[in-house]
Amino acid sequence: MHNKVPVINDLLERLVTEQPSIPDDLRRALLYTLSAPGKRIRSMLVLWCCELISGRENPDAWIAAAAIEMVHTYSLVHDDLPAMDDDDLRRGRPTCHIAFDEATAILTGDALLTLAFELLAERIDDAGVAVALVRELAQAAGATGMIAGQVADLKAENTKGSLESLEYIHVHKTAKMFRCAAVMGGLCGRADAGQLEALARYGLKIGLGFQIADDILDVSASSEQLGKTAGKDLKAAKCTYPALLGIDKSRELERRLADEAVAALERFGREANVLRQLAVALLDREK
Repeated sequence: MHNKVPVINDLLERLVTEQPSIPDDLRRALLYTLSAPGKRIRSMLVLWCCELISGRENPDAWIAAAAIEMVHTYSLVHDDLPAMDDDDLRRGRPTCHIAFDEATAILTGDALLTLAFELLAERIDDAGVAVALVRELAQAAGATGMIAGQVADLKAENTKGSLESLEYIHVHKTAKMFRCAAVMGGLCGRADAGQLEALARYGLKIGLGFQIADDILDVSASSEQLGKTAGKDLKAAKCTYPALLGIDKSRELERRLADEAVAALERFGREANVLRQLAVALLDREK
């Protein structure tokens, strides 16, 4: 797989530094959170899906990749706050509210979220594509998407939970953003309705598998490996797949989802091999 992480990192830094009117303290916090060594899977998914549809990534896809990464990073900044998961380590460095302060972390998250939509509104040439991208990202990240999942996740703490409620949390909190990344890439590549449907199905499956892998890693990996505090889910009595199904059955489910993700790509033939590799690679990740 072609690693686009360094280019994505440079783009994120440039998009923040080229806006001269951002206050210096806020800019420092924005650059601090965006420069942390993340995997950039969602943004790379945008680029790979655009490439699959149109043969190459294009300027729209790069902006969409930056926008979804900003929204994802905002969610991590707010997730780590004392009122939420109360964590002091993220991507191997102190969380934003530890490195700066709580108010700065809240405002940094707010700024990242709104900047993402500003970029989509300003930098996408085709108005129809811009509106479609804004709609996809807003629905995935908003009150019926990621936020709904976070609300359900907080409510499920210290409860036994059910498989149904757990799937709701993971689909909304994580998988919908993966689905969004795949669809945004398709939109940037001018995919037709059938192609978008296949990409949406693929994104949802790998997103759910990614979150199950996350649950497993929380109980099986060290803080050094993860770049964040290990064992947090257990300590917070969170509803997770290993807690509900055990490690072995969780791994089985993870493998089944990867197979279903690969099956969703059938119509694309060999051109989708990078996305097939990604579905399998996410099973074996160590952080």
